[in-house]
Amino acid sequence: MPALIENGRAKVNLTLRVVGRRVDGYHDLESVVAFADCADRLALVPGAELGLTTTGPLAQACGDISDNLVLKAARLLGERVPDLKCGEFTLDKILPVAAGIGGGSADAAAALRLLALLNGLALDDARLAEVARWTGADVPVCLASRACVMTGVGATLQPLSLPLLPCVMVNPRVPLPTRDVFDALGLRNGELLVGATDILLQDRSWPKAGASIAEWIDAFEEVGNDLEKPAMRIQPVIGEVLSVLGAAGGARLARMSGSGATCFAIFENGADTQAAAEKIRRDHPGWWVHAGSLS
Repeated sequence: MPALIENGRAKVNLTLRVVGRRVDGYHDLESVVAFADCADRLALVPGAELGLTTTGPLAQACGDISDNLVLKAARLLGERVPDLKCGEFTLDKILPVAAGIGGGSADAAAALRLLALLNGLALDDARLAEVARWTGADVPVCLASRACVMTGVGATLQPLSLPLLPCVMVNPRVPLPTRDVFDALGLRNGELLVGATDILLQDRSWPKAGASIAEWIDAFEEVGNDLEKPAMRIQPVIGEVLSVLGAAGGARLARMSGSGATCFAIFENGADTQAAAEKIRRDHPGWWVHAGSLS
């Protein structure tokens, strides 16, 4: 049987509000999430043994294979689906690691989609959703890979009808573990950041299908990313990236994604997007830069 192939698209947090920290230590979040047209590529060759090989420009950054979320997701699904067919995965690693764009989660979600296809499981199978939740907080949203409002600890998803958003994504090639950023935020168990009078994201009136890019940008500007400041305290270069993106010709909104260090800028046309990316590559050859779109 030929290899089955799925893409693990980069997740971008257009907004990110930390509602608070629950008594169990987990953080409740609200985020408008979109997905980029840059992705890791995951192939599955069916076989008797479960395995994983990493290739590509960022393969070395994946670390110990035994800890990879692809294998974790596959093993968890195998505990829930009798006689699960599996095989050898090959991950072509394109996306930066520990970068705030859900690369590992996107890879795990791609693995679940491949295993669902191989085993005749529907993508709305409750066992896939359960495994996604247990694998990682961003895996449920990456399983669907559709624009949405994501709330709670990542499993509550409200679809949004985003237009195609031209964007430039930049990572200064500094890893930034999510745990370190939340530690820097410094919330105690049971502490809230959102007050009783704040309007929650799921209660907002978002632009309807067919709305312009400008209308969506106006909506995004009302809610920032609560993790930007603590992330910049750990990696000050994030401030430089945001400054460079914000100064790019045609940039309408510049912001950090997730817990960083990847940042993005939204533009209204592809020409400005490409021109900005080319200039950033020339001026900062050590940075990872992608010009494309979010949807």
